[in-house]
Amino acid sequence: MSDSDGKKTLGLRGGPRSANVKQSFSHGRTKSVVVETKRKRVMVPKPSSAKPGAGPGPVSSQSSKRPAGVSDVEMERRLKAVQAARARESEETAAREAQEKTRSDEREKRRAEQEQKEAEHREAEERALKKTQDEERDREQAEEKEREEALRKAAEAAPAPKKENETAKSAPKPASVPTSRKKERDTEQERRSTKGREDNRRSGKLTLTQALSGEGGRHRSMAAMKRKQERARLKALGQNLEREKIVREVQLPEAITVSELANRMAERSADLVKSLMKMGMMVTQNETIDADTAELIIEEFGHKVVRVADSDVEDVIKETEEDTENLQPRPPVITIMGHVDHGKTSLLDAIRKTKVVQGEAGGITQHIGAYQVTTDSGAVLSFLDTPGHAAFTSMRSRGAQVTDIVVLVVAADDSVMPQTIEAISHAKAAEVPLIVAINKIDRPAADANRVRTELLQHEIVVEAMSGEVQDVEVSAISGQGLDELLEAIALQAEILELQTNPERAAQGAVIEAQLDVGRGPVATVLVQKGTLNKGDIFVVGEQWGKVRALVNDKGERIASAGPSVPVEVLGLNGTPEAGDVLNVVSTEAQAREIATYRANLAKEKRAAAGAATTLEQLMAKAKEDENISELPILVKTDVQGSAEAIIQAMEKIGNSEVRVRVLHSGVGAITETDVGLAEASNAPIMGFNVRANASARNSANQKGVEIRYYSVIYDLVDDVKAAASGLLSAEIRETFIGYAEIKEVFKVSGIGKVAGCLTTEGVARRSAGVRLLRDNVVIHEGTLKTLKRFKDEVPEVQSGQECGMAFENYEDIRAGDIIEIFERQEVKRELN
Repeated sequence: MSDSDGKKTLGLRGGPRSANVKQSFSHGRTKSVVVETKRKRVMVPKPSSAKPGAGPGPVSSQSSKRPAGVSDVEMERRLKAVQAARARESEETAAREAQEKTRSDEREKRRAEQEQKEAEHREAEERALKKTQDEERDREQAEEKEREEALRKAAEAAPAPKKENETAKSAPKPASVPTSRKKERDTEQERRSTKGREDNRRSGKLTLTQALSGEGGRHRSMAAMKRKQERARLKALGQNLEREKIVREVQLPEAITVSELANRMAERSADLVKSLMKMGMMVTQNETIDADTAELIIEEFGHKVVRVADSDVEDVIKETEEDTENLQPRPPVITIMGHVDHGKTSLLDAIRKTKVVQGEAGGITQHIGAYQVTTDSGAVLSFLDTPGHAAFTSMRSRGAQVTDIVVLVVAADDSVMPQTIEAISHAKAAEVPLIVAINKIDRPAADANRVRTELLQHEIVVEAMSGEVQDVEVSAISGQGLDELLEAIALQAEILELQTNPERAAQGAVIEAQLDVGRGPVATVLVQKGTLNKGDIFVVGEQWGKVRALVNDKGERIASAGPSVPVEVLGLNGTPEAGDVLNVVSTEAQAREIATYRANLAKEKRAAAGAATTLEQLMAKAKEDENISELPILVKTDVQGSAEAIIQAMEKIGNSEVRVRVLHSGVGAITETDVGLAEASNAPIMGFNVRANASARNSANQKGVEIRYYSVIYDLVDDVKAAASGLLSAEIRETFIGYAEIKEVFKVSGIGKVAGCLTTEGVARRSAGVRLLRDNVVIHEGTLKTLKRFKDEVPEVQSGQECGMAFENYEDIRAGDIIEIFERQEVKRELN
């Protein structure tokens, strides 16, 4: 088919709506094409001339004029939409006009009020000015009368003149004096009134002309004008203008700037700088001077010095004397201590009628718990349940320090154990009374007398053996002896006569602290003195906060907590350390200042502890660390006490060759920051009762960081100990398996010297190591190159048989030498 087959070619350029379009492609390529646009005709209906109530008649009458493809229903809907839009637009216009009118009325009202206030202010100023002018005029008239009276009396007292011409000449002079003085008085009054009018401070608003001409600039303040008038008045009265020196008590810290010292002394900084320059110190007002120099300056200016230190910020929380008039009895605090698995938590569950032990991993308590129990007799008792595992030494010590009575739980079938002895030591150190609860008395192997006898070795003499320490036989399973135990606790509390003032500022001890995902930092606090209320501002260790909520041991929110009440406190700005003391202060500024001071002090202590004293000590420590292998780990726990216990357990793992180093420990979930630190240090992350968030898990998978989760502390300790044991070098042990005596030495081509031997003891193996002994002296140690029996290569030769041996890379062998055959074994070492 040809290009011209009779059909007419398309011609776009001759069209009525043709245009050129430039197309752009990649790599800067463009193409210009010609396009023709085709517009669709739209028939716009003319407005209907029918009345508003005519109904949809116009729509059907104009169906011939509507656009193509539009039905009657569609046309009616479009008209309705247009009418609704117009109605809505009219409503919005009316609303805008109403709002504009309301705003205009308000502006007019405010403008009228402002003009009225300005008019009243101007009238008051005019009245005051008029009153001042009237008083000035009355005073001047009185003075004028006094002067005229004085002149009249002087004229009467003068002698009469002898000549009439002299009299005539001198007569009109007195009349001219008052006239001239009157003119002067009028001039002075006009000048004063003009001065008052020309005072820019009273001239009202600043005009554009004044601003452009430079007038109406900075003026003296009202206080300065009053001081000037006061000085003028005192000068007119002839009084002394010297003011009395105000002696101030200036608080002087260890270092202070010159400007701050001037502010505290209410003196000019320039005077202080001048005085310091006289002393030979070229300083400016922004430089810091020491306390001794500042004290000399203060004494020179006549003020009193009050020396203060950084630690004075804690004076507001110093313990005050108890008011004996407001003392009231308080519940006793009882701490339950003992060895692991002796039934401490089960005994407390039996008293509280709860099941706490079922919620603990591994069936052992790993957190310090605080509970309050009301007995059948109505007595209120506060219990602290401490863990018995060896790793929780610090928790047991903390429980003994805040308690009034210690209940030592000893299993009747297990007797005294290491943590039992440790609990006795803590109770003696805290100087608190002890009650022995012999638990599991219902078991067949129970022997209460054995427990009492073994306690004698630790100076614990119970009442059954004529001592002073109470002992009660109990069973947490059957409930036997629980009433007697509560009676013993109540009796001991009555002897102690525990009293405190509930009206004073609260003071307590942090039993446990944790970082909750939804609630933030949470501290379990045992209130020891006073009452802790919601909204109180407090400082605890290096942290401070405001009590946002108080939660008791039952999970209920309470408004206040009195003495000996354990509560969870919400509202801290950070997680405190377990064992910190909580003190309530009056203002937030005091709490922040005390917390900042303690944080800086702790930071300085850590820096001083980590720094080497001399370069020699630093080099010696580096040399010691060269031969020590370290296992770095990161520890994240649910509560602060668990982190402390794990760190202490990690410090005990290791010897002179290997040790465990905790790079970082914290409370809360494992975050992406922890994963980054672990990757940089090539360390695993140990999570105790916590989990990693989603971003931390993804980051750990990408970076190859190992995260291990634990819920029982001794599992964590065992795994870390096994990992540290892997860093120990294997122990090489040698086992002697046989001896052979060289009878003759032969030379064999291609091999060298071969020893003809007789196996005298044990067995000779090809793979074993050998030593060559000559006159019982080792002269060579190596391996065998060949071991033959007759002409065959054999793996071993038994005792009493002859064989041929050749040493690897050694040929100095003689007849009569002894060959010692041994094997080496690598034994894996473990940390104790």
